[in-house]
Amino acid sequence: MSIPTLNATRTVTVEVWSDVACPWCYIGKRRFAQALERFDHRAHVDVVWRSFQLSPDTPRGPGRPEAQALAEMKGIPLDRVQQMFAHVTSVAESVGLRYDFDTVLAFNSYDAHRLTHLAREVGGPALADRTVEALFSAHFERGVDLGRDESLVAVAREAGFGDAGYDDEAVAAFLAGDDQSDAVDADLAAARELGVSGVPFFVVNRRYAVSGAQPVEVFTQLLDAGWREANPLQVLAGDASADACTDDSCAL
Repeated sequence: MSIPTLNATRTVTVEVWSDVACPWCYIGKRRFAQALERFDHRAHVDVVWRSFQLSPDTPRGPGRPEAQALAEMKGIPLDRVQQMFAHVTSVAESVGLRYDFDTVLAFNSYDAHRLTHLAREVGGPALADRTVEALFSAHFERGVDLGRDESLVAVAREAGFGDAGYDDEAVAAFLAGDDQSDAVDADLAAARELGVSGVPFFVVNRRYAVSGAQPVEVFTQLLDAGWREANPLQVLAGDASADACTDDSCAL
């Protein structure tokens, strides 16, 4: 009779285009993490954080109040901005996040993306994930000015760069240069090629994608689809004439 066999397990790669300045990206990260935690094959999933900038024209350097920056950029009244903040804050609370838009500062996220790429290079996916988490928390929950190098140095320390051989001085030297700029630029170019117009944007094996901070169930479906395609069940041909049942009328 036919004998099912499995090929060597293939890793599922999930690329996440995201921006530290995007409140829905942090919510999406938390929901995706919940789906991944429940996924039976999570040990074979590689999550790659990709760079995206919602406001690339924001000046480099110290940030300024988010409400003011958003009102000016979008041309909408401050009270409308506050309503938007209240809504996203409520959704964030549902996944255990504590946004504080009274302290959030708008900043140019390019160097934060460089730091995330460095984290993956020197510490692998785990350090990259901790760095992204620390950046999001610093920005949305603690009002840290991520437009300042000293703030990014502190985030790197919190994420565990020291264990990868990068002390505060080494991180500061990195930020003063342009290392990892090519990686950030490549991500931005890939986003344009893929037609990514909003974030978060999750892509599995460059075959399946979902946009936005989807419910946990949708992320579970995304992971399942990627896993089935990467690791299909292989069935040997065997004897084509061998007996088998195909419905409840099978003769015994």
